Amino acid sequence: MRIANAVVAVTVFASSFALCAGQEAHAPEAASGTTAPAASAVSAPLAPAPSSLLQPSLDTVRQTLSGLRVEKWKRGSVRDEASSDINSIMVDLQQRMPALLKDADGAPGSLSKTLPVSRHVDALYDVLLRVVEASRMAAPDEQANQLRNALENLEKARLALDDSMESVAGSQEKQLVDLRVTVQKQAAFKCPAPPPPPACPKPEAKKPVRRKPKPAAGVTSQAATGSTANATQQKPAAGTTQQKPGAAKPNTTPQKPQQ
Repeated sequence: MRIANAVVAVTVFASSFALCAGQEAHAPEAASGTTAPAASAVSAPLAPAPSSLLQPSLDTVRQTLSGLRVEKWKRGSVRDEASSDINSIMVDLQQRMPALLKDADGAPGSLSKTLPVSRHVDALYDVLLRVVEASRMAAPDEQANQLRNALENLEKARLALDDSMESVAGSQEKQLVDLRVTVQKQAAFKCPAPPPPPACPKPEAKKPVRRKPKPAAGVTSQAATGSTANATQQKPAAGTTQQKPGAAKPNTTPQKPQQ
């Protein structure tokens, strides 16, 4: 019963925490756009296979029941009930237990697969206990001692399986606590700012080239018109001789005739 309660508690705690862990793990990434460091993988301790704990004692029970001579027991209702219980145990050992053990061995450390085996062994132990009590009253001493030894071996194996399940449940609970701490650290993690890139050398400034401003269109036409007019005024009239600079001007005063 204590193992069943522990398994149920761990299962409920794991399912609820897995949902919260998924929400908290994505919250900082969505808010800041950064990725928090991944949680380190935590491996569960290897639990012994249930068949390795139970199979030797189950084989002892099968061999003991197969070697019983129920016809040598005292006749009565006690022997009849014991015979029915023995047949029920033999059918269970041959048809039901192998499938349960195979499923549990195929998923090491899985409490959901080991718990059915534990419950079945507990029920098997209770039936075998009734056979042992009946043998004390109706069976010969030799057969009664064999049944008691088989019951003791099965009880030890049953307790070993319970201890293994309790160890696995405690380990898984510790992993969930560690995972919660890791998720809380991830939620509070802030990615450090990247270092600034190295400064590139500034290119040398080129001296600006001064360009002469272009004259406006109106100014150009006026200047051209003025230069044309000046050139026209400076041209000498036709039939006149242009004097060179520095030459004496001819005397154009008419002279009086001599008497």
